[in-house]
Amino acid sequence: MSDWQAPDTTQASLKGLCPRCGAPGLFRSAVSFADGCGRCKLDFTQFNVGDGPAAFLVFVVGGILTVGLVLVELSFSPPIWVHLLLWLPLLVILTVGLLRLAKGAMLVLEYRNRAHEGRIVG
Repeated sequence: MSDWQAPDTTQASLKGLCPRCGAPGLFRSAVSFADGCGRCKLDFTQFNVGDGPAAFLVFVVGGILTVGLVLVELSFSPPIWVHLLLWLPLLVILTVGLLRLAKGAMLVLEYRNRAHEGRIVG
């Protein structure tokens, strides 16, 4: 294990690398995690990313698209079908593209910070 070098958070989330050893394979599909790392056997199911990345993206993507929509409407006043053709595909592309990045970053940060559920000390 000494020859493994953990990637930084940005590299790991962009490329889908294991946060421990840097091997590819963090994602099984577009936005779902694999069960574990094939190289160092880190179990990805122990991390609870939850809805955090999706909730964050609602604000980011929603803000970007709202500002863009208002600017286009006030500048050009296009018909509604132009707005639909422009903003709906952009919404899907930004959401899916950034969701993978946000989920990867959240898992890597959970691993690096040893995050776990809070416990009440008795």
